[in-house]
Formats: sequence, structure tokens, C-alpha cells
Amino acid sequence: MYAASALSLVMVAPLTSVTAAPATGQSARPLYKDASAPIEARVDDLLARMTLDEKIAQITTVWTDKVKLLDAQGELDPGKLSPTFPNGIGHFTRPSDGRGSFSPRVVPGRDPRRTVALVNGLQRWAMTQTRLGIPILFHEEGLHGYAAVGATSFPQSIAMASSWDPAMLRQVNQVIAREIRARGVPMVLSPVVDIARDPRWGRIEETYGEDPYLVGEMGVAAVEGLQGIGRSRTLQPNHVFATLKHLTGHGQPESGTNIGPAPVSERELRENFFPPFEQVVKRTGIEAVMASYNEIDGVPSHANRWLLENILREEWGFRGAVVSDYSAVDQLMSIHHIAANLEEAAMRALDAGVDADLPEGLSYASLGKLVREGKVSEAKVDLAVRRMLELKFRAGLFENPYADANAAAAITNNEEARALARTAAQRSITLLKNDGMLPLKPEGTIAVIGPSAAVARLGGYYGQPPHSVSILEGIKARVGTKANIVFAQGVKITEDDDWWADSVTKSDPAENRKLIAQAVEVARNVDRIILTLGDTEQSSREGWADNHLGDRPSLDLVGEQQELFDALKALGKPITVVLINGRPASTVKVSEQANAILEGWYLGEQGGNAVADILFGDVNPGGKLPVTVPRSAGQLPLFYNMKPSARRGYLFDTTDPLYPFGFGLSYTSFSLSAPRLSATKIGTGGKTSVSVDVRNTGAREGDEVVQLYIRDKVSSVTRPVKELKGFQRITLKPGESRTVTFTVGPEALQMWNDQMHRVVEPGDFEIMTGNSSVALQSTTLTVQ
Repeated sequence: MYAASALSLVMVAPLTSVTAAPATGQSARPLYKDASAPIEARVDDLLARMTLDEKIAQITTVWTDKVKLLDAQGELDPGKLSPTFPNGIGHFTRPSDGRGSFSPRVVPGRDPRRTVALVNGLQRWAMTQTRLGIPILFHEEGLHGYAAVGATSFPQSIAMASSWDPAMLRQVNQVIAREIRARGVPMVLSPVVDIARDPRWGRIEETYGEDPYLVGEMGVAAVEGLQGIGRSRTLQPNHVFATLKHLTGHGQPESGTNIGPAPVSERELRENFFPPFEQVVKRTGIEAVMASYNEIDGVPSHANRWLLENILREEWGFRGAVVSDYSAVDQLMSIHHIAANLEEAAMRALDAGVDADLPEGLSYASLGKLVREGKVSEAKVDLAVRRMLELKFRAGLFENPYADANAAAAITNNEEARALARTAAQRSITLLKNDGMLPLKPEGTIAVIGPSAAVARLGGYYGQPPHSVSILEGIKARVGTKANIVFAQGVKITEDDDWWADSVTKSDPAENRKLIAQAVEVARNVDRIILTLGDTEQSSREGWADNHLGDRPSLDLVGEQQELFDALKALGKPITVVLINGRPASTVKVSEQANAILEGWYLGEQGGNAVADILFGDVNPGGKLPVTVPRSAGQLPLFYNMKPSARRGYLFDTTDPLYPFGFGLSYTSFSLSAPRLSATKIGTGGKTSVSVDVRNTGAREGDEVVQLYIRDKVSSVTRPVKELKGFQRITLKPGESRTVTFTVGPEALQMWNDQMHRVVEPGDFEIMTGNSSVALQSTTLTVQ
């Protein structure tokens, strides 16, 4: 994947012109340039040669300052590099964006060839024109596809979590990795393994849902796709370093607002928020972790040594680098007010174990001065530099940091990637209701209506795929001339849908009512209606600043969408609702009155084709909800693994969710047996097998997700009423049966006792299996 021509350009420069003399004076070739030497020894050798200012450059970052390096056409001007960055560049943020702008619609990003040209130009300078020839570490965003021009856009994370298919998610991330690495970038800021327990929080779309076990399994699969299976710390071709984020408590902020305090105890952290991170750290070769914006018990994560050192490194054995979230070190001063200035912020973060200051390095730029004044130990700086240098050595950047533009262009959004994007979208769609309307027949006149019917909504951190398929386009392509398709927008949700833009303006109600009237006229004489409802990328998103908000106090449909549904329902036509959204929607009336409902979340570039595949029965939906869907914000927080004392009841309303965790229907039917145990009694260190017979009792092939839940019936501290401890998605033909088997052992049975020790307590455990968190059969396991 690397360009031989790029490498040859480097090799014409004499080696002695770009390196200092070895510290020992005994060798003409520095040890750190010897690829056969151990990485630890290479780092030791390089650190001994570096000046303090060169070290600081390695733990700071360049982003918006890239404009200082570009010519009038936005291309790299090599002559500006050395004067601007005399100590080299350690870390470079998002080389694929335009000029450090947030929005690619304001400043278009770089296509594969232009990105490779920038990366190779910067690396050529770093390797041949800086004193020590230290390559640059680049990172990009790749949450559900490389967020760049031309890259493949997959379904948003919460959608892919609805697949309950770790193998598919692994494949998706393999494609993401190769598209990013092909441009010479070895690191991506993904995946998000925060559990999401407040749907008012706009970032819920970036997560794999509310359950620590599901999130952990999907997180492990994502990292394996990005880095490769196993615990190797050496980066292989076509792979990138994953960055596990955000450690932690981020997914249940106070009042549902991004970066708000996480009002959670140590027990809550250990039982729910820590497990996905711990699973990834212990089961993969993860080399980077990002701290979270929020505070826990008064201590922001970027200043929390207990979290980043005691838990992450000492308890879990993490050996890689901790990087900051964007500007989060600075926020120790500007938001949390535990530092009086950027210098104090830098000292707090470095002492806590944060190794790199992203995306600009504003706070860590002061560390050189602080070391010279005796306020910071250079040994602490060296430790952070060591960890960042190790990433570069493990990525092979010292041997070849270059990319091949032809290879990058050929591999990006190729036929295989587009096909996988369609499959991922198909497997992510969840059928929530069906009175027999679906699958549709491609006949008669069908109205396709709604704010997301004619536009492909990609979700936060979206890229710019060459072509995105809207639901309207997908339906038209599927039915051809067999049916007459008519369209009306119905309503607008927000005036703009640019996720990156700061300002958000709700659409004018009066104009929307005109659009509703038009939609009613379009639908008056049709046979069936397909109605899209939900969000735009602006009405549900990350709120990263006071002028860039994304959280909402209500879960109701934004604007006049409910009025649109009511007006169309009054026509007496059968209605299928397709939800395209970033958060669970409180659609009580729609759920009662629609004939069929599909939850799609954001489905990526092939979403329109995938929706058509489901609607017309070419694919049988098999997704399951990774979150509990509330009836209203008044029920929050609402999650399935509640404690026994929770939800005694409300006056005048129910505590039941609108849709439960793990729920999803099919066009066929399945029967599941009660669970059978290979051993009904085991010791505290023992294991038993749990078997469930599954039969497709319907007339067509379909997928079922068999789910295993466990409850400790009597425990020394309170335990949830049920906890997911296993799942498996299977495909069965009509009449076909299969036995699904899970292993239950100490890891599934353990708990944190009143001394905060992880133990398996003797007693009876309820073992429950089924196809959702509420449709369960059970048996009892006794632990002696």
C-alpha cells in the first residue's frame, strides 16, 4: 500500500544530514533507526537525543495551524514548515479536512489523492529535514466510516449495535481501517464504548447502546476490525490504532447535557461504565484511550489519576497512550475551574496520566517553560513522550510513513465496501410493529413522504461518500415500473442539516403546515403511505460548545412531525413509519396508530436501498433494540437492568417502556425452548452450559437473536433484576431448528461486594433466555 516512489524521494537525502550524532559516539547509525532493535530500546535511544522542545512537540498537536503551512490553493508549502515548526511536528489532526475547518460543507475536505499528497509531503519533511527525522502521527475520525471525502459511510454506531452482530461490525471496521490507512494515517478516534443511559444526550447515536455487555462485545469487535484480532501491539498493514473513548461516565450526564457531571458512584462505574473499557483493554491490543469531558465526584476525567492510572493502567494493565478529548485539557481551566490558567491545566492533566493534548496542544505547549522553571519534572514529560513515540514505532512509521495515492483512490469506497454498507444497513434495521402490512407488494400507487425521504441522513461525524441513496431513491430503484411512486416532503425539521455547523434553527411552523397540506393532497388517492419521521443531523448531535448545542429536554418528535402523521392518518390509508433518528423517539401515538414501524436510526450511504430491501421483503428484518425506548422524558433514566426497588409506579401513567431493550420483530416466527443447564449445581469457580432450541415456525427465512440474562436471586448488595450475559444472532430457514449454547461461569456470575471486591457469591441464580429482555423463560442455577 506504500509508494516506492515516495520512499525513494527520502533516500536521496544523506542520512547524516538529518540525524544527530549517536549519544555514545560508537555507531554511525542511531539505534532508534534500527528496525531490528526492541522498541523499548529504540525509544530510550531517541529520548536521550531529544531536546526538551523536541519532546514537547511530540505531545502537542497541529490542527487549525495547518493554514500556516498551506499555499493559496490549500496545498502544502514545504518552505513554511521548518520556520513554523523548528522542533518538528509530533501529532497532526485530521489531514483530510480542508483548512482546519469543522464543516466540510464550508471548506471542502481533501480527496484521497490530495490527502496522500499532504501526508507524504509532511512526512518527507519530518523524515529528511528535521534534526532527528521523527515521523508525524496522524489521526482521523472514523466512527461509522472514515469522515472524509470519498470514503464509505456505514450506519451510525447505534444502528450497527441494533444488528447484535459483532462479526459484521468487525468487517465494517476492517473497511474503515483500510480506507484510513491507505491515506497514510495510522490512528483513528473510535470506537465509543460509553454506555448510553440518557437519550436526551445527543451523543447517544455514537454509542452501542445502554448495556455494558452488549457494548463491550461490540467494542471488542470494532477494535479487532480496526487493529486486527489478538493482542499484538504491532500495527499490521491495512489497519489503524483504535482509540477507545470516552473514559468514562460520559453516557449519563446530569440533565442529559453533554460534558455534564456524571452523578455516578464507584459501584455504578464498576458495574456498568467500566466493563466495556475493561473488556477491550484485556482482550485486544488497544494502544490508545481517550479520557472523557465530564467530571466524576468532583474530579474531571482529564485530571483523574485514580481513573487513568490506578484503574486503567494498574488494574486493567493498559500499556498504551492516553490522549485528551479535543480541548479537554484546556477545559480544566475554562469549564471545570480546577486550574487558574493553561499552565495549571497542563500540570493537572500530565500528572493524571494524559499523554497528548488534542487537537491543538494549547495547554501542553507550556510544559517546556514549566520544566525549565522547575514546576514540572522532565521525567513526567519523558513518560508521555515515550508513550507517543511507541505508537509511531509500533505503526512502523520510522521505516515507512508514506502512502500510495493510486492505492488509496482504488480502495476507497470500492464495490466491496458499498456492498458491505448495504448489508450493514439491512442487518441494523429493527421492525417494531407490523399488523401484516409489511412486506409491501410493489404495486399500485405508493406515497413516500417525510423530512428524511429524499435525503440520506448519515449521522454525526459523517463523511462525504461519492453517492448516498435516499429512501425515495431506493424505493424507486426497487419497484421500477411495477408501482407508481409519488413524493412530498411533508415537513422540514431544521432549516439546515449540517452536523458540523454551530447554529440550529427549527423550521417555520407556518411553512410546515403548508407542506403538510401539500402532502395530504399528494397522498389522498394513493394505496399506501411510507412516512419518514425522526431527526436531522442537527436536531440530535454532540453539543461540543455553548454555541454548538445538540441535547434536548424532550424525546418528542421535533416540530410539526406529529401533525404530519395525524393529517395523513386521517386519510384512512395504511401507513408504514420509518424512523430515521439519532436518539430514541417518544412516538406513543405513532406507535399506537401506524400499521408498521421500522427503526433505522442513521443508515449510512446505502440506507435507502436497505430500507427498500426490507419494505418489499427482499430481506427479512432481524435487528433488536440496543436501548430501551421511553414513553416520555419523565420516565428517565429508563434502562432494562434496573434495581429491584426501581419503578414502583406512577400516578396516571405506566412505568413500562414504549419498546423494551432487545426487542425486534420479524416477517417470520420463531419458537424458543426453555433454557437447559448441563449442570444445575456448580462451585463458585465452576461453569455450566445453557442450551436453547430455536425453531423457525414461519414461512420464510429469518434471523433471530437469542439472548441470555442472569439474576442473582439473593445477594449481599443489591443487584439488577436481570443482566445480559450472552447473545447470538442466527439465521434459520422455514422449519429449521438449531440449538444455541452459552457458557456461564465466574465472569457472568461475579459481582462487586460491599468491600468492593469482585466475587462470586454462593446462592441461586435465575438463568433466563429469550428474544428480548421481556420475553424470557427461566431455570435456576445453584452456586455452592
